[in-house]
Amino acid sequence: MPTDRPGRPRLLLIAAFYPPSRASGVFRPLAMGNYFAERGWDVTVITVQEEFFDRVTASRDDSLLTAIHPDVEVVRVPMPIQHLERDLRHFGPLRANFPRLHRKIYRHLQVFDRYSPWLPGVVAEGLRRHVRRRFDLVLATGNPWTSFAAAAALHHATGVPYVLDYRDSWTLNQFTQQPAFPAGHTAYTWEPRVLSRAAAISFVNKGMLDWHARRYPHLADRMMVLENGFDADLLAVDTYRPPAPDRPLRFGYLGTLTDQYDNRIFWQGWKLAQMEPELAGATADIYGHVGFFGVAAASQARGLPDASVPRAVYHGPVAKQDVAATYRDLDVLLFLVPDSPYVTSGKTYEYMATGKPIVAVHTPESAAGEPLRDYPLRATVAEMTPEAVRDALVEGARLARAATRADHVTALAHARRYDRRTLLAPFEERMQATRRSGHVRKGAR
Repeated sequence: MPTDRPGRPRLLLIAAFYPPSRASGVFRPLAMGNYFAERGWDVTVITVQEEFFDRVTASRDDSLLTAIHPDVEVVRVPMPIQHLERDLRHFGPLRANFPRLHRKIYRHLQVFDRYSPWLPGVVAEGLRRHVRRRFDLVLATGNPWTSFAAAAALHHATGVPYVLDYRDSWTLNQFTQQPAFPAGHTAYTWEPRVLSRAAAISFVNKGMLDWHARRYPHLADRMMVLENGFDADLLAVDTYRPPAPDRPLRFGYLGTLTDQYDNRIFWQGWKLAQMEPELAGATADIYGHVGFFGVAAASQARGLPDASVPRAVYHGPVAKQDVAATYRDLDVLLFLVPDSPYVTSGKTYEYMATGKPIVAVHTPESAAGEPLRDYPLRATVAEMTPEAVRDALVEGARLARAATRADHVTALAHARRYDRRTLLAPFEERMQATRRSGHVRKGAR
């Protein structure tokens, strides 16, 4: 059981999506808490009750619980879920009998996002623990944006500096590159408020930082990029293992299939590639969840191959503890991501950490592909057409057959630049400076 140790800096990390959640954003706060604990901080994580991942998101991976550093204290503040329930059997009397009134009440309460009812509990728990022993820094990661509001509220009550970490974007739809809310929405009032007194603000890629710096130029000097990276302790798969020359190649995708990316062009290209000798007998093995949350899976199945696609198989999700073994058995990795300068992907870094050839199917505008630009075993599409996909698949097959041990070593050297610990080191140093300063710089509004 983690214990407070006087003399060590104390961090409060607010992260709703934390193990056992299996949402893609869970790995960032997991790594943050672990790294800060390794660097000598006393870390307390405030997250939601485990029941939330069963009844609301229907998505959990209990194997991730073992990845939490033993010195990290995890505090589960219940998230009110009456308005989030999808099972009629769990509806309360008000919602069951007066659904319109219930919807109106909760819409009024959703000041920041649909998780706003979580705010009072988080602030109360943070204050209780702060009174017991002062926090030196509050770090909130979003979404949900209620986490940001909680950090700002704790700062207002205690003066403890706070840092906001954008895994996504609050008021920008990263995929459509359009406003996330209609004009007049409360988000446009609250985002500048909670940002105004933040000691630092981090983003997953430069595109996101640039967009926010244009929107809030007076805060630009507090903004930084903290890329996602890969977790070396969860991904031991860097052994050189070329495909056997007498068997067909195994292409593979490992990741979440969502409605933000339409894979139809890719599968058309895959069909064309089956006529090329380099892909004779090759298979496409798809691993992962359909939809970030289990409850959304039915509407997001269009990323899967249909019955007309030859030698393509969907194998279902893979627990984090089995990811390394899954990668080892693949010869070429398929990188399928949306085309947006604001969208990043943890799979970019994980794929590179295998040292295997990667077929990247996206346009140059995609921020998710930026770390791949100098990766030596990469095949790309010239444009988003079935023919271009076919050509990239053929190139990926050639790389798999021709890559040497030296090529593999060079690929791994590039990937290690994105080890999560390497990326977190300067971030943690800045957090040390922030907590030592103990206040927001002059001129903050």
